[in-house]
Amino acid sequence: MELLGAKTPTPQAGNIIDGTDATFMAEVVEASMTIPVIVDFWAPWCGPCKTLGPAIEAAVTKADGRVKLVKIDVDANPSYSGQLQVQSIPTVYAFWQGKPVDGFQGALPGSEIDAFVEKTAALAGEPDNGLADAIAAAQEMLDEGAAADAAETFAAILQEDPNSAPAYAGLVSAHLALDDVDQAEAILNGAPAGISTDPALEAVAARITLLREAANTGPLAELEERIAADENDHQARLDLATALHAKGRSQEAVDHLLDLFRRDREWNDGAAKTQLFKVFDALPAKDPIVLTGRRKLSSMIFA
Repeated sequence: MELLGAKTPTPQAGNIIDGTDATFMAEVVEASMTIPVIVDFWAPWCGPCKTLGPAIEAAVTKADGRVKLVKIDVDANPSYSGQLQVQSIPTVYAFWQGKPVDGFQGALPGSEIDAFVEKTAALAGEPDNGLADAIAAAQEMLDEGAAADAAETFAAILQEDPNSAPAYAGLVSAHLALDDVDQAEAILNGAPAGISTDPALEAVAARITLLREAANTGPLAELEERIAADENDHQARLDLATALHAKGRSQEAVDHLLDLFRRDREWNDGAAKTQLFKVFDALPAKDPIVLTGRRKLSSMIFA
């Protein structure tokens, strides 16, 4: 039953089409043998459908041909929606190799829709730069704070390429962002031996080591008070730097470690220098904090 004045989407070119019960087998089931297919069950009178529809179309367009979207009006095409037990709309299913493999109901935030589409696209494996694009998309989710979505996407990528060091590092980073250090470490320990020395994995390993150390340092305020009372309390300064890095305040951590090195480079078997290298290893090699920190450390060593 179509409401008066409701607009029915017109068929679109490319990988976004309007489907029917008559074309379902060809455009969904058979097509999914070669490309993942997302089916959006909607109706013209459905308010949430009007929000979800454009968002999922945009996400599929960004996937650049790696996934197909079939939109089905359940009022006009009740057969397959009934077989799939669609009880509320919008309902979305992902098909791969002729079968529904994932899905959700209701309108979702944009980041979750993007994650769902990327996860679905990754089912088929990616020619050329496909996996690299998927990794970049997952990293963007992580950078934007959607750690759970990023974790799902990185995990889907690893199903297609179990030897992807960037995907492993991304999955570990996502769990670190979720404050699940134990799971992050378990994932890291499960990485194939052949990629264990990859710089990306070494970086997340350094991050985990520093986070473990930070758990034993004590509250920031107490450490700052100790240094204020005695600027030569080297242990407090080392602990403060470790705790600051765990809080994402890497520049301050490096500054304190450089100060400690300047005050007593030999203290505790050169602990300041050792900790500086851990922080450098945990950050991207070209991070300005790393580049400037290494330069300052070198100037102190060779002064």
